[in-house]
Formats: sequence, structure tokens, C-alpha cells
Amino acid sequence: MEVVGNLKIIQENIGHACARSGRKPEDITVIGVTKYVTIERTKEAIDSGIENLGENRNEGFLEKYNHFGNQAKWHFIGTLQSRKVKDVIDKINVLHSLDRMSLAKEINKRTAAPMDCFVQINVSGEESKHGIEPEEVLPFIEKLEKYHHIHVVGLMTMAPHIDDPHRIRKVFRSLAELRDRIKEKKFSHAPCEYLSMGMSNDYEIAIEEGATHIRIGSKLVGS
Repeated sequence: MEVVGNLKIIQENIGHACARSGRKPEDITVIGVTKYVTIERTKEAIDSGIENLGENRNEGFLEKYNHFGNQAKWHFIGTLQSRKVKDVIDKINVLHSLDRMSLAKEINKRTAAPMDCFVQINVSGEESKHGIEPEEVLPFIEKLEKYHHIHVVGLMTMAPHIDDPHRIRKVFRSLAELRDRIKEKKFSHAPCEYLSMGMSNDYEIAIEEGATHIRIGSKLVGS
């Protein structure tokens, strides 16, 4: 199916999820995850009206960025190695995977302007997932204050890839509660307004639990 048709279905589902939870569709940012698709498919996504694209590997991101440049707003959603920060940091708009102090230090050194970052949290506790532990979030964010080029816009997590909506919902709800606690602190360097959570299989649940940024790959651009 063409991307424009997939996008229409996703927008309809977003509308339903927002209606169920008393939210507005315009408050949801759809990030088209193009990590597994071609340049041609990525162009189709941009032409369909998708303004935000997500990549999770340096090589794949740089290939797409070198082709499309500022035709999209670029979100880096995968683990970023500290030694590769210099290759991408002046090209991305948002980092969704800040998960260690060494990475923050390198970003702070390499960028001339504040970088919008989501702190990645391993809410589910799965060993296969990256991210810091929930109880470590507050002290981690407090320590980030010394890095003037780190701007924490929100928190990010991934739910288990399972068919248990109750367990998935619990993960998303926990992240929202954690975000609220950080937001109450009113840190100038970490307003923490947003929630990056929800992918192709669970984005409607994520929206119902407060997601502001959903990362859609296969259901939008294919795989």
C-alpha cells in the first residue's frame, strides 16, 4: 500500500485514540521511521506530508540526510555511540535516546546550540532494552544541568513487543507518571513536556496514556 494511504489510516486511528482519551490529534507528532526502507520509499513519505523522520543508525541516517537534507525534521531514535556523535549531531533535530552521562558530555562538546533530547528509560526492565532505570531518572536529569547544550524535552521508552495490552499500557502509564514528576520540578534545562512512546503495534494505547511523539515504521512506510 502507498504511504499516503497508510498515513490516512494512522491519522484516523490517532483521531479515535484521542477521542477516547479527551485529547487533540494536532498534539500528536508522527515520526516516520525509515530505517528499513529505501531512498525512494523515504521520498514517498516526505511527499505524502510526513515532516518528521526517524533513523536509528548513523550510516542509514547519513545516507538519508545527504539525499534529503532539510526536507524533513530528523529524529535520531537509536543508541548513539559517543564516538559517532560528531558525525550526526549538527544534522539531527531531536535525539530520543539520551541514556548516559558520557553521551551528554560528548553532545555538549560537539554542538554549538542546545540539542532537544528525550531521556530514554527502560521502564519494562527487559535486558534487551536500552535506557536508564526509572529510579535513576531524577538524579540523572539533575546532573545534566551542568551541560548547557542539553535540553531535555521529554522521556522516551519502548514497551515489550507482546500481545498483552494491559502490560503495554502499564509501561506507558509509568513513563507518563515519571514525566509528570520531573515536570513538576520546573528545571530550566529539562522542561520535560513530551512523551516519545508508541510504535506500529501499540501507538493507540500510547496516545491514550499521553504520548506526544509516536514512532511508526512498518505500518506507515513498510519494512
